Amino acid sequence: MDYQKYMNTRIQSVQPSGIRKFFDIANEMKDVISLSIGEPDFQTPWHIRDEGIRSLTKGKTWYSPNRGFSDLLNEITKYYERRFGITYSPTKQALVTVGGSEAIDLVLRVLVDEGDEVIIPQPSFVCYHPLTVMAGGVPVVINTKDEDNFRLRADDLRAAITDKTKLLVLPFPNNPTGAIMERHDLEEIAKVCIEKDILVLSDEIYSELTYGGRDHVSIASIDGMYERTVVINGFSKSYAMTGWRLGYALGPVELIGQMTKLHQYGIMSAPTTAQYAAIEALRNGDRDVNRMRDEYDMRRRLVVDAFNDMGLTCFEPLGAFYVFPCIKSTGLSSDEFCTRLIMEKHVAVVPGNAFGESGNGFVRVSYSYSLKHLKIALERIREFLEELHHGN
Repeated sequence: MDYQKYMNTRIQSVQPSGIRKFFDIANEMKDVISLSIGEPDFQTPWHIRDEGIRSLTKGKTWYSPNRGFSDLLNEITKYYERRFGITYSPTKQALVTVGGSEAIDLVLRVLVDEGDEVIIPQPSFVCYHPLTVMAGGVPVVINTKDEDNFRLRADDLRAAITDKTKLLVLPFPNNPTGAIMERHDLEEIAKVCIEKDILVLSDEIYSELTYGGRDHVSIASIDGMYERTVVINGFSKSYAMTGWRLGYALGPVELIGQMTKLHQYGIMSAPTTAQYAAIEALRNGDRDVNRMRDEYDMRRRLVVDAFNDMGLTCFEPLGAFYVFPCIKSTGLSSDEFCTRLIMEKHVAVVPGNAFGESGNGFVRVSYSYSLKHLKIALERIREFLEELHHGN
């Protein structure tokens, strides 16, 4: 039976995620160290797990309200006020979602009409481009540059805007590069957004993972941007809660209202058990976040120094838990480098071009793994480079 004639052509046009390819290969091989998935190696802190367990033992297994439990919405908005100085109404401007990914999809489907252009800085997480296509929009890519530390520049944004532009995706701290945007960067971006009257989807899932004494700044806190920004965040990275699948969106009343309507019909509500755990995380999890961030910071410095010492130049990433070393000096493409590395040395990393063509010549390495695994993997990569050099 020819199923293709029945299927949505936009969905068919989207390619599978490039991240999973090398992860799947690693699962089929023995003795592979995978640095390919952006998942904390920490377990969810016990007091957070206990709260989820307690909710189950008390029989709290019913649906939550569509927007999420009021206690969680209150804690989310209090968190954004105390951490980033932004005030949102818990009853009108907040929505709990199934991971940050659902929230991103909701923003795009609510805002994008057929043919609307969505500006996406790359390299960036793999979901923005395909979700834009699935919503009927037209992705417009801005290639950020190594020499700019992969920050989005206002001049590049201005040059990409047309009369069809509706939305800018702002994915910082960035996956895969670890790049951040500081306040002065965001102020310049805000001027362009206000002048050209475009909205912003600010993906802040790594907001707690910034280093070098720099605190995350949300573009929603910049003058004139509160009313034109939807903030996406969640619990996966900061609290090591990836499997709990819980995220949230904050933004203007009208936009959150439409997102909630779509969420009602497509999902109905986020997992009940995860919401009780998340309430505990926000109330009592600051110490856990600080502990994990300090550990990541130590690993970050180890990995950056190691790559630079190997001759794979790597700018200092100040956010998330990835490094993005340049492998152009090897003469290999990103795909070739990653394929040979996993086959010859059993180390899995992700080709930079999985995050956009501007990532070719780079690889993404996650340091959300134990020091033991990182040190073994780095030694194998060093051996690979030495053998590659002698082979040439």
